[in-house]
Amino acid sequence: MAHFNICFYERAIRRERVFKDRSNPLEVLSEKELLEKLRFTRHAIQELAIDLEEHLRPETSRNFSISPLLHICLALRFFATGCFINTAADLIGEHKSTASRIIHRVACALSGRLPLYPTDVSTLNKVKADFFNIAGFPNVVGAIDGTHIRIQAPSTHEPLFLNRKGYHSINVQAICDAKLRVLNCVARWPGSTHDSRILVNSQIHDAFERGELQGVLLGDSGYPLKPWLLTPFLNPVSVPQARYNTAHTKTRNVIERCFGVLKRRFHCLHAELKMKPEKVCNIICACVVLHNMARDLALPDLEDDQICEEPTLEITEAGGEDGSGCYIRQMIVENIFSV
Repeated sequence: MAHFNICFYERAIRRERVFKDRSNPLEVLSEKELLEKLRFTRHAIQELAIDLEEHLRPETSRNFSISPLLHICLALRFFATGCFINTAADLIGEHKSTASRIIHRVACALSGRLPLYPTDVSTLNKVKADFFNIAGFPNVVGAIDGTHIRIQAPSTHEPLFLNRKGYHSINVQAICDAKLRVLNCVARWPGSTHDSRILVNSQIHDAFERGELQGVLLGDSGYPLKPWLLTPFLNPVSVPQARYNTAHTKTRNVIERCFGVLKRRFHCLHAELKMKPEKVCNIICACVVLHNMARDLALPDLEDDQICEEPTLEITEAGGEDGSGCYIRQMIVENIFSV
């Protein structure tokens, strides 16, 4: 009986809670180290924490809750390196499960801030002028392409995520301007989905079809030729058509460079993300928002890793040739590239 009382007494004693020491990276890292480890300056990180405070503020001040600033630092560390979550957690001295929840919260908060495609005339004219200065291609308001973000094989609908290159992925559609800023992003389709299907089911497709957006997009031969989406000639038969293709390639190349810069800055998009597809989509969108923020702040691009987009395997134009699209393309050839 005495033994029972002792055991009961020991269990009844409340264990003292032990809180890990949390370090603030902004207090211990130099400006150069912050750019290397978190990809942003001290001031930019502080401003981002203030901007997202409403979404990241803890519900209670009890139990040494984690501040929005440390939320941002931990998430940026994971986005920047693509390391294991427990490695990112060590940055502020937290457990892996806590770090996972923080990364998800920050990604959700950022993903809701994806850019809206510009519709005002002055902005579109600036975009057109920047594209024209590359190779003399007129009336371009964006370059479009898809890129695959590698993921761990999901437990459900696994075959849908297996892409033509043989690994599991999310197929991401993006449109960028000549300054490598993302204007539109769709990150919700499994890797087996064709680029043209993603486009046809996107809001940007409907906006162009309804005439709400003026100008043309440049895409590769994996996309259908339309009056607002110009693709290259598969087999140019004249010098003007060859000039058109050359200018098209040089101008459209910005989207390839955009993907390279994005994946170098946020290496998690180049590595394999070991999360559910839904969480991966939020992380992709969050990285796009942060990429635009870095472009706006004119932060230096990283040159340490050479990440190149794999060339497309499309050899035929998707969905055939649109009559109006053929006419617009031929008019550009005759009026611009025949001189």
